[in-house]
Amino acid sequence: MTKAKIGIINVSDRASKGIYEDIPGKAVIATLGEYLISNWEYAYAVIPDEQDQIAAKMIEMADAEGCCLIVTTGGTGPAVRDVTPEATEQVCQKMMPGFGEQMRRVSLQYVPTAILSRQTAGIRNNTLIVNLPGKPKAIRECLDAVFPAIPYCIDLIDGPYLEANEEVIKVFRPKSAIRKKENE
Repeated sequence: MTKAKIGIINVSDRASKGIYEDIPGKAVIATLGEYLISNWEYAYAVIPDEQDQIAAKMIEMADAEGCCLIVTTGGTGPAVRDVTPEATEQVCQKMMPGFGEQMRRVSLQYVPTAILSRQTAGIRNNTLIVNLPGKPKAIRECLDAVFPAIPYCIDLIDGPYLEANEEVIKVFRPKSAIRKKENE
């Protein structure tokens, strides 16, 4: 069985300069480590809030490194330098607005400022790209909200079959998708 490769990009001017520790990226790794029982590895980057650099790193991780999933943290608010959703839209052939809608819906249970979030998701070839907020608590809340759909989405774009620890998070696949995997 081949290893699934997941890209993690923390978008942060200050973390990219070493002004503060990259806590958001580590939060994604820890959360995915709890979720996944599949064999996986990650590609990792901390880059500044620069649309061209964000887009270039997404393209590199998707096309050259073969990541089936890229998770970004940060750069999703309304501030002038928050450009992660624009970079995502720039590199994707299909946008998946339901991811952002679900993350905002869940986040609104915790903070009224969740309506300011511009998280989104999209597909570049065989890669799903999901934008998360930059705060570790919000990262977990948002991943908990959308991860149940991620493995099946990756199935649909011909990515690797990701299996999750059902005691931690329950993913959803239609019965026909489960039967197809069992018959392989």
